[in-house]
Amino acid sequence: MVSKLNLNQDLVDQARASAARVAADVQGFIDRHTTVAVERAVCRLLGIDGINEVEVPLPNILVNHLMEKGVLGTGAAFYIGNAMLELKLSPQEIAEGVSRGELDLTALPLHGSQEIRQVMREAAEISTVRIRKNAARREAYLREYGDKQGPLLYIIVATGNIYEDIVQAKAGARQGADVIAVIRTTGQSLLDYVPYGATTEGFGGTYATQENFRLMREALDEVGREEKRYIRLCNYCSGLCMPEIAAMGALERLDVMLNDALYGILFRDINMQRTLIDQYFSRVINGFAGVIINTGEDNYLTTANAVEEAHTVLASQFLNEQFALMAGLREEQQGLGHAFEISPEVENGFLYELAQAQMAREIFPKAPLKYMPPTKFMTGNIFRGHVQDALFNMVTVITKQKIHLLGMMTEAIHTPFMSDRALAIENARNIARTMKDLGDELVFKEGGIIERRAGEVLKKAADLLKQIEEKGMFATLEAGIFADIKRPKDGGKGLSGVVVREESYFNPFLELMHSGKEAAR
Repeated sequence: MVSKLNLNQDLVDQARASAARVAADVQGFIDRHTTVAVERAVCRLLGIDGINEVEVPLPNILVNHLMEKGVLGTGAAFYIGNAMLELKLSPQEIAEGVSRGELDLTALPLHGSQEIRQVMREAAEISTVRIRKNAARREAYLREYGDKQGPLLYIIVATGNIYEDIVQAKAGARQGADVIAVIRTTGQSLLDYVPYGATTEGFGGTYATQENFRLMREALDEVGREEKRYIRLCNYCSGLCMPEIAAMGALERLDVMLNDALYGILFRDINMQRTLIDQYFSRVINGFAGVIINTGEDNYLTTANAVEEAHTVLASQFLNEQFALMAGLREEQQGLGHAFEISPEVENGFLYELAQAQMAREIFPKAPLKYMPPTKFMTGNIFRGHVQDALFNMVTVITKQKIHLLGMMTEAIHTPFMSDRALAIENARNIARTMKDLGDELVFKEGGIIERRAGEVLKKAADLLKQIEEKGMFATLEAGIFADIKRPKDGGKGLSGVVVREESYFNPFLELMHSGKEAAR
């Protein structure tokens, strides 16, 4: 892509190289550790599901059993595979036996490592085949109906009741939405387990469960057949169960997942070691499944000034890109996030927003960038809010953003009504139609406000990434460089679930999905 902003390519290369070295350094740490969530995701991918009589998920029961025995560092797959060989039982039957207290996986005679690996690989291939078929089905729909050119209009549903969510999601899809995101209930990211079954009670959102995923996928496919277009489904692959939710999404053919390397650390006070390990396996799964991830840089601007801290957004985009590449996610699957969050009181704020969006588009040309609407400075004045959203929609079209989360004029008042969404979709479609090729017609004044602003932000981001490279990722997070939030390396939630890998550790899905990621393209 030719730079309309005359960006300094040497600075872009420097920033990307610094981010790559930071990610590689962290990857060395990741490769020496596992977590309870990673091992529970392995269990789920092996077909272990369900709950016991007090609603504890069987993956939790099995992993907790190995944790209590002090052997989780070898990996759940090792002990499940050994039990399969010894007892001729399925992974589900093994988990049920552990749940009933009838089976101690560490008390069984040990079979040879190669024998265990072979039986595990065969068991793992069952779910990888299912995930490949899901990816192929998505591609078949897109071939049949064609994919949308221009921004994908993205709306959210958040009633707390999956069945009511389905009603609202269908309505939104019929009104013209291309992506439906089911917001998770408040606090689910801090649960160290995944709830089970269809749920009808949630606050500010609906529980992310595999059954809820299945129900919503089925509903959107029904509308897609009526409308003759593919409706993408999005949920939240973050928090203490990041890899498990990635696994569930892959099994139920979700298309988009909120998945950021740093979000849980900064905004949910989840331990940084735990999050960085978990994000890797979750992204391996997403990459293999053909899922587009959305990162959360827009959240920085909810706590930091959007004019002064814009460079931290760009620096985080570079880091998220490199962490994603480490996990096998193609650039075309990286919905790097940014937002229209400068106060409307700022003189020339629209020009700064345009500069930031165009800069992201030029630096990450293959990425389906996710652009977030104004929220921080929405006041409850619906007329002003609708104008702010229209300005946001204009930047989206001019700079060719891909995943376009629609602003709602009732932001800061209540959860959107179906009528609010209809107006938001109409606003975005009108602007997308009437300004379709405006971006191609525009050039930016050499040495002007927009060009200078982009250059300044890029320079600051490159300098910041150099500092992070020198400090290291963990020290950077402790210093509060992102979003003005400091987190201690050994603090936060979930650290007790981090385990050092033994030399004999293995995870069959890392081997199958990372080496075989071409299969789901």
